[in-house]
Amino acid sequence: MKIHEYQAKEIFAGYQIPVQHQVLCTTVDQVAAAFDEIGEAVVVKAQVLVGGRGKAGGIKFCQTKEKAIEAGKNILGMDIKGLTVEKVIVCKAVDIKDEFYVGLINDRNTKSVLLMVSAEGGVEIEEVAKTNPEKILKIPIDPLVGLQPHQARSVFFEVMQNGKHVQQAADILVKLYKVFVEQDCTLAEINPLVIDADDKVIALDAKVNFDDNALFRHPEYEAMADYDEDEKLEVEAKEKGLSYIKLDGNIGCMVNGAGLAMATMDMIKLYGGNPANFLDIGGSSNPKKVVHAMEYLMNDKKVEAVLINIFGGITRCDDVARGLLEAFSQMTVTIPIVIRLSGTNAEEGRELLKNNKQLITAQSMGEAARKVIESVKK
Repeated sequence: MKIHEYQAKEIFAGYQIPVQHQVLCTTVDQVAAAFDEIGEAVVVKAQVLVGGRGKAGGIKFCQTKEKAIEAGKNILGMDIKGLTVEKVIVCKAVDIKDEFYVGLINDRNTKSVLLMVSAEGGVEIEEVAKTNPEKILKIPIDPLVGLQPHQARSVFFEVMQNGKHVQQAADILVKLYKVFVEQDCTLAEINPLVIDADDKVIALDAKVNFDDNALFRHPEYEAMADYDEDEKLEVEAKEKGLSYIKLDGNIGCMVNGAGLAMATMDMIKLYGGNPANFLDIGGSSNPKKVVHAMEYLMNDKKVEAVLINIFGGITRCDDVARGLLEAFSQMTVTIPIVIRLSGTNAEEGRELLKNNKQLITAQSMGEAARKVIESVKK
């Protein structure tokens, strides 16, 4: 789960990480009032859950109230990478002497939290990783010991010259690690971490992602969720016992089991097709879940054909077949549907579906993938 910059800064402030005073605004009048409250040059920043806001024109430095009002008019309602800006924050402008990147992520390779620090702050870390990977320090943190103050100081001595700055930055980093662990984060990032004209180290930006699987431990964060339309579908599907992620292709997939779902999408790509989604109905033998799955596939206007690939273990193929028949009785299906049933009660499932002329049957995954791609071409 992603949250906005202003929300992440509120969490940082709760851990005594130094952040700027900010005013959240949803109207131009509020932006004007925020400028009056701050009383000097400000920065108006779009609040959307994507990177690259500055390049898109979503961050503006404003020395006068008139400029702040103009920025508010331009940024509110702006489209940034497909998302509409509905909120901005207004902060006091900072005279930056130097800037850095600091981030914490879960790292599967080291099975630990990975600390990343770079002197290349203020730009997207993905770009630095691509063009100058040697400029990113990466340090795995022992989960049993945690991040120690001396480790944090040692890291910043690699990128900072002044011991006073190192001490402040190290203190922020230790607190950031505490945020990461205590709040069940998958990402905690400050970009940039800056040194201002008064030699103070400040978190000028903040980014936090929470682990969805741990949200039950943090019910207070439910109100922070700001899902886009695709994410809303994913949350809704989860409530119905489905794992659904929308993609950009035109071949809908319905599969039982995450591994088989990934293999099915790989097979579609292998034969030249593009999957429209990841959709795992899970291991339950519940025909109603198949009906819900078909609803998601049929409601996706990009889907031109569907591949249903079921390997029955706990999931029974005859239950899937019954769910399909129920779905066909409730909705109009006008696109080709290729189905492959294998495993528990596969013969019974095929028998139930044998008279349905809308279905194209296949015996193997490869055959199913080829047939669904051919049906799209036709």
